[in-house]
Amino acid sequence: MAGASEAGPAGAAPGWAPHVPDGVAFEPADLVSEGTLVAAWTARWRAEPDRPVLHIAAEGWIDAATLDAATAAAAAGWHALGVRAGDRVLVSGPNGLALVAAHVGALRLGAVVVPANGAYREPEVTHLVHDARPRAAAVADAAWPAWITAADPACAVHGLDVGVAAGDAGDAAAGGAADALVLDAAAPGDAAVIGYTSGTTGAPKGAVLSHANLLAGAASVRLAWRWTPADRLVLCLPMFHMHGLGVGLHGTLLAGASAVLLDGFSPDAVLDAVAAHDATLFFGVPTMYHRLAASPRAGELARLRLCVSGSAPLPAELHERLGAVAGVRVLERYGMTETVMLVSNPYDGERRAGSVGFALPGVELRLAAGTDEIEVRGPNVFAGYLDRPGATADAFSADGWFRTGDLGAFDPDGYLRIVGRAKDLIISGGFNVYPREVEDALAEHPALAEVAVVGRPSGEWGEEVVAHVVLVLGAEAPSLDELRA
Repeated sequence: MAGASEAGPAGAAPGWAPHVPDGVAFEPADLVSEGTLVAAWTARWRAEPDRPVLHIAAEGWIDAATLDAATAAAAAGWHALGVRAGDRVLVSGPNGLALVAAHVGALRLGAVVVPANGAYREPEVTHLVHDARPRAAAVADAAWPAWITAADPACAVHGLDVGVAAGDAGDAAAGGAADALVLDAAAPGDAAVIGYTSGTTGAPKGAVLSHANLLAGAASVRLAWRWTPADRLVLCLPMFHMHGLGVGLHGTLLAGASAVLLDGFSPDAVLDAVAAHDATLFFGVPTMYHRLAASPRAGELARLRLCVSGSAPLPAELHERLGAVAGVRVLERYGMTETVMLVSNPYDGERRAGSVGFALPGVELRLAAGTDEIEVRGPNVFAGYLDRPGATADAFSADGWFRTGDLGAFDPDGYLRIVGRAKDLIISGGFNVYPREVEDALAEHPALAEVAVVGRPSGEWGEEVVAHVVLVLGAEAPSLDELRA
């Protein structure tokens, strides 16, 4: 079959044919035929300027023309702060127009976005600043500017509404630079986003994704999930995470569709948004689906055309329970920060509980001989980690396949199952938790002599983070609240 995955000694996926609609000709080059995401997005906005694109509670519906103008203003704001094409910028804040404009505006300028979790505290923020060396930052948390400036006094820090920086800062912030503002000139191979991810050793490292990587990742699920301009997504996933950003936001804009942005999750808020806005799509993590299944309103999910789960394994029991109480067969998929999306259950065909399905369009997948580690390659796969040649070399096989760190097995008919992880990582509520980081934090308590952190299976969270501690001889045992603090 054309495009079939390369066979490894331990087995191989059957290719992406299950994701391509009958009668549609597909070649991997089709995924990146529009060049960059910003080229595709702006073309859609200008073709239909009155089309509603984003709904935000405080602003109502934002149409394409308004989003075009807001992102251009944000690009000008970054420029006024001294940012130029190729510079890195740190972005953090709640879901809303300001966050979208800051992110997209930076991409339109040709800058490289470093999305950051708003829950980070000073040690994590300091690490990001030292490692990524951003030229500027747009953040919502009032504590962050002092932390960023302490870590790097040269970083220009602004509020999340970076679009006003053009009026606030002028050329002075750019050191008097007179070079003209140029938008939408990034090349497909230019860096676009640096997503930080925990590995098995050391501090989180930055995965450098190009414009072409991001375009390929969004285009593959647009095809596989039959995403069209008629679709409307309820998006409550945080947009510092590849699930919410690289799939939810980027995919919506690429499809020419629309999204209702929620700043946080609750079953009632999601189901209210589905009903109020005639939504057709919802993307969530297993913890969200656990709570939706427990809601007396779970049956309202049946209004949706498609429910997608990712970022952590969806328990087979929960998959079946959602079918029984909500009348939906959730589509589970598999991706990573370094690759955007990789594998998905089929839109047409069986959505198999306990399986992540077949390689997405353009993705080649194999199981490594002797270990059954899942290895992949394709236009969505990043080229390496920021300033970490050793980690980059370790992440790829000798013949150029990215080693995911996950262990897989194929069902007889080709569905892929994730059976374990080669990497020492806990996934709780869709978020990667690096045990060493938790151990290091707990070890600061003077009453603790030793700490070991592991993951414990949880029906709600996927895994819970559990710490086993040994007290200093003679020390009084600290309370649970004390350790959590």
